Amino acid sequence: MKKLNQLKHWYEYNERKISVISLAGGFVVDSFTIKTIDNVWDNLWLAAHLLLSALYIVLLNRKKDAEHGFWIPNLLQFSFGALFGANFIYYMRSTTLSATWPFLALLLFAMLTNEFFQKRWERLALQLSFFYFALFSFSIFVIPTFVQRIGPWIFILSGLASLLGVWLFLRLLSRFARERFLESKTHIWALVAAIFLGVNALYFTNLIPPIPLSLKDAGVYHAVEIDSRGRYLATGEKRGPEKYFTLFPEVYWQPGEPLYAYSAIFAPGELETDIVHDWQYQNAEGKWVSATRIPLHLAGGRTSGFRTFSTKYNFTPGEWRVDIETARGQVIGRVNFKIISASGPHPLVTEVKE
Repeated sequence: MKKLNQLKHWYEYNERKISVISLAGGFVVDSFTIKTIDNVWDNLWLAAHLLLSALYIVLLNRKKDAEHGFWIPNLLQFSFGALFGANFIYYMRSTTLSATWPFLALLLFAMLTNEFFQKRWERLALQLSFFYFALFSFSIFVIPTFVQRIGPWIFILSGLASLLGVWLFLRLLSRFARERFLESKTHIWALVAAIFLGVNALYFTNLIPPIPLSLKDAGVYHAVEIDSRGRYLATGEKRGPEKYFTLFPEVYWQPGEPLYAYSAIFAPGELETDIVHDWQYQNAEGKWVSATRIPLHLAGGRTSGFRTFSTKYNFTPGEWRVDIETARGQVIGRVNFKIISASGPHPLVTEVKE
């Protein structure tokens, strides 16, 4: 008993450090282990963390005193850290930050507040809000991966699946921690409703990344060809280290010359969908204006991404970009470039896109 009391005292003294390590540990583990969004073992790993977090919530609320489980809050934080960390990585891979930062910021906020609220883990409503947000975020990419389709109705199905999941869990929780559940029942459902409506609002305003699609490669070139071996040959400016330090790489263009937007997009399994290359320029007022929208088709199953390209003529010097979008306008990726008028040939280099 003395050793147990010493251990508990040491834990209470180092609780902040242990909490940070628990959170960071879950995130770091996922950063190095998760692969593609359709990887069975990765999804089973995340599903296991959802089940473990549900178990920890039950254990934390089974009795009013938590003498038996002073380590359980940190185990719960580790599982939430793994879930939010993996979701953040997946969603980051699926878009450009400038297009869908609100949802990514929400994930990051959940990941950080998970650590700062460790003193309040006795509050069941708080535990359930984190659990439901993790469950909804997980459903958003698991359901499309499973049914091999994306779109508004699939997103709605994902939301309904998350509501069913949290309802079943609350039924179970009410049996093992009835007193705690009845105390927080109203707050729990209010938070679940707020999260459900908030995430839906972000989706239907195109502020949630188009997961499970993810951009593997993209660029603007002077020529794109397919050789006899099925490789894509992309010819463009030769760039040095400066390409990592400029937001709008220069493209030297002569009137009458076409430019090509190349993209390689990963989609799981047999998923097929339409995408759009939206060529945009920045006008005199600094606003982005769509010049040409070119629809394309995408088929899944290729690890390095489904390759395709669009062609455009007629440019004006200045800043341009190509938004690579889903048919309903979710941004998968973005290529920025700056048109510079050229009076003659410019040195070019050809890249092989396997």
